[in-house]
Amino acid sequence: MSQPFIVTPGSSICLADYDANYTGHYRKKGETKSPLKKLQKRLGKLQELLYAESQRALLIILQGMDTCGKDGTIRGVMSGINVQGCDVVNFKVPSAREAAHDFLWRAHRVVPGKGTIGIFNRSHYEDVLVARVHNLVPEKVWALRYQQINNFEKMLVENGTVILKFFLHISKDEQRTRLEARLSNPAKHWKITESDIRERAYWNDYMQAYEAVFNTCSTEWAPWHIIPANKKWYRNLVITERVVETLKKLDMKYPEPTFDISQIAIEE
Repeated sequence: MSQPFIVTPGSSICLADYDANYTGHYRKKGETKSPLKKLQKRLGKLQELLYAESQRALLIILQGMDTCGKDGTIRGVMSGINVQGCDVVNFKVPSAREAAHDFLWRAHRVVPGKGTIGIFNRSHYEDVLVARVHNLVPEKVWALRYQQINNFEKMLVENGTVILKFFLHISKDEQRTRLEARLSNPAKHWKITESDIRERAYWNDYMQAYEAVFNTCSTEWAPWHIIPANKKWYRNLVITERVVETLKKLDMKYPEPTFDISQIAIEE
């Protein structure tokens, strides 16, 4: 049975209904290599067109539990694009300067400019996820942020920024497997922290917080996508497909030259 990726605006979803192992009609990694390669090539051309036209920007937001594969997604999906037209921003604990502003300030200042792609590795949604789970601010504060986020994203869209929001959905068992793999491999010890282990104890709280995000902040202008991410190869294929489809729908055109090309001659 097929599984939807887009959270319908206004719907009420439960993450337990989404299978993190889902791979559509694909059964193994080898089946996705050829279509993924073609999509990556197409994405490279569309990125060039986005840059040349310079009328719109693309913001990709990646969220998910620890080990869900945000870094791997960036490598796997964006391997064929020109790095000059793409910026990746990691959202960690707010700095003193960031904390001195409203919670959206640090996101707004790094939104991609027209002609470029921006990727948020975590995002402003941390302020209704971590802040909620760990009671960093009172409920009356974080409860207002859902609508503030919706208004912020709508303003970006109305000003030429296309937004794609992906939740990389892994199961709790899969997270345990990935954490154990990092612990057993000295070459991957740098990828794990004590906080990764501590946060696992809040799994159910995070699932509730994410469901609130999807049910409140999946909008017509910026819907959420729930991507099955236990199988990395399927995760990369689906997200690349969505990015390519989104850019194609923009119906972009190369700009016309600002001078008469026929009158130009290259000296010998």
